Amino acid sequence: MNIPIVIFCGGQGTRMKEETEFRPKPMVLVGEKPILWHIMKIYSHYGFNNFIIALGYKGDYIKSYFLNEEYLIHDFTIKVKTGRKIIYRRSVEKHENFKITFVNTGLETLTGERLLRVKKYIKSDIFMATYGDGIGNINILKLLSYFKSKKTVGAITGVHPKSKWGLVIADKDGIIKNFVQKPLLNQYVNGGFMVFKKSFLKYVKPEETIEIALERLVKIRQLAVYAHNGYWSAVDTYQDLEELNKQWVDNPVWKIW
Repeated sequence: MNIPIVIFCGGQGTRMKEETEFRPKPMVLVGEKPILWHIMKIYSHYGFNNFIIALGYKGDYIKSYFLNEEYLIHDFTIKVKTGRKIIYRRSVEKHENFKITFVNTGLETLTGERLLRVKKYIKSDIFMATYGDGIGNINILKLLSYFKSKKTVGAITGVHPKSKWGLVIADKDGIIKNFVQKPLLNQYVNGGFMVFKKSFLKYVKPEETIEIALERLVKIRQLAVYAHNGYWSAVDTYQDLEELNKQWVDNPVWKIW
């Protein structure tokens, strides 16, 4: 399907300097692959392979990864004098069916303006967008179908966030019954995986975040929420990254491909 997916990959990830000092946050590794690759695989599983990457901080790192991917996953010989390369492709290593447009959208640019700067590459009447650090077992086809049924300008995916703290559960007499470590909260937050009509772009202004444009849709009742009660997680801190890597080994729920 040719609906493009804009992925915001320009932020500096200041809360996980252990990793982002050397690479952009979407390129931190979960297993042996960047989290950006995991996000793209979720969309690709449902037939969406047309990506627009909004680059910023260390954007060249992302470009280099995909430009040199075949040299990273295959053995090869290079004749340095001529530059001739021979790649020994291994059948077990498959190349993804991704079409990727890389757009330099600025170092300090906010997400709304990043979206405006990729506007010329959005050719269809509908497009999708997400952040470069969130994954989940989102059914993209159901999300798209839900969006079309609502006939709104946009739809976001609502997910249950985890509490940052353990909760204390007590009885009516104030005696603690148990502790619940970082439970899922009942409320929804925007988990990315958004769908829009192209007309959404007229609500987006320079030097603003995309969230301000979403608020404009709310005021005119043109933003729907697709409630996702399944798995979702985002890499915000180094601890989040460690937890995802552990899940990748034990039970990668988001691996729907």
